[in-house]
Amino acid sequence: MLCAEELLAGSQMTFEVEIPAEVLSPGAEGPPKGPSRVRLRPLRVTDLQRLTRAARDKDQLLATLMVQQALVEPELSVVQVAGMHVGLLQFLLERVNHISGTSVSDEEMAEHMTSPLARAAHILAREYGWTPQQVNDLTLGQVLLHLQMLKEART
Repeated sequence: MLCAEELLAGSQMTFEVEIPAEVLSPGAEGPPKGPSRVRLRPLRVTDLQRLTRAARDKDQLLATLMVQQALVEPELSVVQVAGMHVGLLQFLLERVNHISGTSVSDEEMAEHMTSPLARAAHILAREYGWTPQQVNDLTLGQVLLHLQMLKEART
């Protein structure tokens, strides 16, 4: 059996991440001048809980906060991370999710997107203009009832 130290050891690791020139400086000619690496750490459960509360359902702010918290070197403020171009922020966020163990493969994503519940949530959000949180708050019975009502309205 693993001991507590072994289970928690991964959260103390850091990872050097190479940023491709086309991500760092899109449209620039030639190789980047200077280092193109950053050091990231995985996010912990407490980090995600705190950041989610701070972002209050604002996905772009959550992404910014996640990257800012994971950046070990160089250390940047939230304002500095928010000043990055979107492509760089997305690249770093993908790496943060990967090292934190929260990334999903394309195959897994495709499987989730074709699940009946995901499709139902998408239909309800589109038809009623509901936010993902509003759809998420519905019970399975309510989802089925609304889908049936939509079906009857179309016939």
